[in-house]
Amino acid sequence: MNTEPEHPLRLSESQRRNVPCSSPICLPVTSLQKALRAPESSPKLYMATGLVASILPDTDLIYFFLIDHRLHHHHTYWTHLPVFWVSILALAITSCLLMKKRAPLLLVLLFGVNIVLHLALDSIVGDIWWLAPFLNKPFAMFSVPAQYSPWYLNFILHWSFWLEIAITFAAYAAWRPNRVAISLQTGPVGP
Repeated sequence: MNTEPEHPLRLSESQRRNVPCSSPICLPVTSLQKALRAPESSPKLYMATGLVASILPDTDLIYFFLIDHRLHHHHTYWTHLPVFWVSILALAITSCLLMKKRAPLLLVLLFGVNIVLHLALDSIVGDIWWLAPFLNKPFAMFSVPAQYSPWYLNFILHWSFWLEIAITFAAYAAWRPNRVAISLQTGPVGP
């Protein structure tokens, strides 16, 4: 028997699952979901899709270090070529539209946005071949001068690294207040 006193702000477990996400991180997903009239899905699925897509281009580092032995710039591999992702996303979006499946379409669009964001952030100081295979020219906004040894210190000590740290903290700050607001309404979050 539950001996917890009734509290006007305490939500039941089923109500807690239906609390809308008011975080700025969720806004694009929920707006797109409403625009597409897609059925509601688990926020964890959206988060997982975004996180996987945001790091997927860097899976080429496994090949880069273990097989290629750093002989070629890892941004020249297919996982960092925008033409590859545009082709995959065009096929996926077309498939969703032809099958009239809105929920997968939302996930495909979320996936695509995170892939493009990864490539755009890589373009700040890393070469990305945006026009490959039509033009074999890398594009980067800034360069990182080779001043330190070992090589990775050049990136860690460059201002662009702190930009990435700032983006990470901003994402955490946007996510955390939502969790705090829900916990104030529902009690402690977690076990």
